[in-house]
Amino acid sequence: MIEKGFTKPTDRITRLKNQILNARPHVEADRAVLATEAYKVTEGLSPILRRAKVVEKIFAELPITIRDDELVVGSITVNPRSTEIWPEFSFDWVEKEFDTMATRVADPFEIPKETAAALHEAFKYWPGRTTADLAASYMSKKAKDCIANGVFTVGNYFYGGVGHVCVDYGKILKTGFRGVIIEAIKRRETLDERDPDTIKKQQFYTAVIIAYTAAIGFANRYADKAEELARNCTNPTRKAELEQIAKNCRRVPEHGATSFWEACQTMWFVQCMLQIESSGHSISPGRFDQYMYPFLKADTAISREFAQELIDCIWIKLNDVNKTRDEVSAQAFAGYAVFQNLCVGGQTEDGLDATNDVSYMCMEAVAHVRLPAPSFSIRVWQGTPDEFLHRAAEVVRLGLGVPAVYNDEVIIPSLQNRGVSLSDARDYGIVGCVEPQAIHRTEGWHDAAFFNVAKVLEITLNNGKVGDTQLGPVTGDAKDWKSLEDFYAAFTGQMSFFVKYLAEADNCVDIAHAERAPLPFLSAMVDDCMGRGKSVQEGGAIYNFTGPQAFGVADTGDSVYAMKKFVWDDKKLTMAELKEALDANFGMVTGANAPAEMSESQIYEAVKKVLASNASLDVAALKDEVYRTLSTGSAPAASSKYDGIRRLLDSAEAFGNDNDDVDLIARKCAQIYCKEVEKYTNPRGGQFQAGIYPVSANVLFGKDVGALPDGRPAKLPLADGVSPRQGKDRLGPTAAANSVAKLDHFIASNGTLYNQKFLPSALAGDAGLQNFASLVRSYFDHKGMHVQFNVIDRETLLKAQKNPEDYNDLVVRVAGYSAQFVVLAKEVQDDIISRTEQAF
Repeated sequence: MIEKGFTKPTDRITRLKNQILNARPHVEADRAVLATEAYKVTEGLSPILRRAKVVEKIFAELPITIRDDELVVGSITVNPRSTEIWPEFSFDWVEKEFDTMATRVADPFEIPKETAAALHEAFKYWPGRTTADLAASYMSKKAKDCIANGVFTVGNYFYGGVGHVCVDYGKILKTGFRGVIIEAIKRRETLDERDPDTIKKQQFYTAVIIAYTAAIGFANRYADKAEELARNCTNPTRKAELEQIAKNCRRVPEHGATSFWEACQTMWFVQCMLQIESSGHSISPGRFDQYMYPFLKADTAISREFAQELIDCIWIKLNDVNKTRDEVSAQAFAGYAVFQNLCVGGQTEDGLDATNDVSYMCMEAVAHVRLPAPSFSIRVWQGTPDEFLHRAAEVVRLGLGVPAVYNDEVIIPSLQNRGVSLSDARDYGIVGCVEPQAIHRTEGWHDAAFFNVAKVLEITLNNGKVGDTQLGPVTGDAKDWKSLEDFYAAFTGQMSFFVKYLAEADNCVDIAHAERAPLPFLSAMVDDCMGRGKSVQEGGAIYNFTGPQAFGVADTGDSVYAMKKFVWDDKKLTMAELKEALDANFGMVTGANAPAEMSESQIYEAVKKVLASNASLDVAALKDEVYRTLSTGSAPAASSKYDGIRRLLDSAEAFGNDNDDVDLIARKCAQIYCKEVEKYTNPRGGQFQAGIYPVSANVLFGKDVGALPDGRPAKLPLADGVSPRQGKDRLGPTAAANSVAKLDHFIASNGTLYNQKFLPSALAGDAGLQNFASLVRSYFDHKGMHVQFNVIDRETLLKAQKNPEDYNDLVVRVAGYSAQFVVLAKEVQDDIISRTEQAF
């Protein structure tokens, strides 16, 4: 018997979970007000010292709370699952949404009137002083035009902190914050006064001392709070818990941890304080099992059950962290995503299997808590125990979209190819969605931009134009292309042009963060900032990268194949005919004129039409027919001028069916992007590296893309990540995985994202677990980098969409993260529903 099942969570964990599920996310003003006050009185100081004084004031005065039942304490906000505001990065978008953020389509937040008033007053200080203002001043008009026309966006770090980092939790667990302070003092005292860099290094070390002294004070405030609650507590059990919490907070994280409970509290304080310092998301706990296991092993007094409950409490706290974004970005990151990626398994730095008890306890925590956070990941290599992979399969079939699975045999050499040492590459963790990095040694700037490959295809087809605007270079009229090579020449020219401005825009934002928002608290936990005497924003990390990610790869590959087959090989179409059909959007109406619903008779006619054409109920074809009906207001006539063209294009072989003719074209299109990206360097002395993953931007930015030669009408969602287009992978999960594996995952070293969706019956019983393990190992043997799974049926999703109040705890995989299905925007829900349902 392979399957083992999971134990039930404790009543405490159930109560804490319900507190998260039932919370209405709020915007709070305390941090913004405190930061503004600190900035006002420190205008004569250097940027790094100003940041230290900001952190000092916030840690000293931010309201604190210990919630009922908590064993691990420390919160960013008073209200559960709520957010603060970081005006030093950007602020004007918040003010514009005071009246609409509570009702917007994606990720709504309540903003009470008194909060809005306090924020409005604080915001008066910030015009011209934010990192966004400085980045915009550096950026060329052409880069801004590319952003405005949907080619790419750098809004992630333009509006907020960077994050996307994993710090050295193990160092703090061993030496505590006091150890960091002692190190900073020693380094400051031994600086060479003849070195001109000494001036800035002195400032950096002083800033670290200020920040970490304040951080110790923050923990002691929680000790005071716990003691106060204990004095007034009449429940003897809870009173004893509060007294121990006070002792824990009095000791850690100032000093190293001496018990597993103290280790859990230390880890969470570090996570919480990093979020308070900066609004960056994807501050990832990294290899949790590696730095926590020694404390579990050494703690002979703790029971396995209580240790599990402590880990479950950390899972709950990770769900308490939240973040608000502007309305457009919220759609790209739909689902209150914060991307705290926690990874287990894989190899040690010496190349031995790293699996331990905590690895399995983390899987138990997922089953107990069943909430979107953390983004739980596992590493797999040739030495991974079968039991570990089977246990992971049991977690997968819970239907929560985790764990995501990563291939050491691809990721380790891809990091080495970027200059990472073998031991550091073996010690990689995942941050954010799918981004590998040498943990606590890297400032990766992962997720630096969304780049729309399908938009570049559209622009190439229009000789560099977007509408009547000549946005890109003139690379030739599509009607004059005689072969696939003519297209590739034009496409590469456009790609080169737009990637150049992508790199410029990213570097403008990078420079702005270094000049206005260096982060001393974060930097002291990233190697080798302490040795170099500079923040991560100024290049203090050992490894420095910038990682923009592409999406629309499958759409582009399928479109190019369709042109090759029908225009140049079979000559069933001329390019002039194809261009005319694309320009007319195949005769379909989109936008405000398209009706929102179908009548029963329209549904009947759509189904009948598909049955007549396919002799079976083809879901992908039905989806297309429904879209056509919605777009035109009635089922299009068979004699429609462009109907035959679209049907011809839609009949082409598609990426996702293990067909080299299509798959290698998609591979080449992705390589063209990746090779252009890696030509550039960043201000921190590092290289750009490409990724291919969308978050949920494939839905949002699909609206910016017109009709494509694969038969896709304008404005529809694009394929997500490296996954095939929805409904086009028709030959089963192995064939789809084989197609995805043909992409060059080694060159896309910033990460690739592959979603698969299974019917629950496919993973049932021991046979289902074995099939799952075999699929993963086969895909990884073929050099795939990453895969993740939704295990749920279409009917359940449709019911949840119709009756959200009955499915509040339904969690699904969106892209590189999971989210409550019912909080997603409808168009993101629709995208998930439309993904191909696989079975073995």
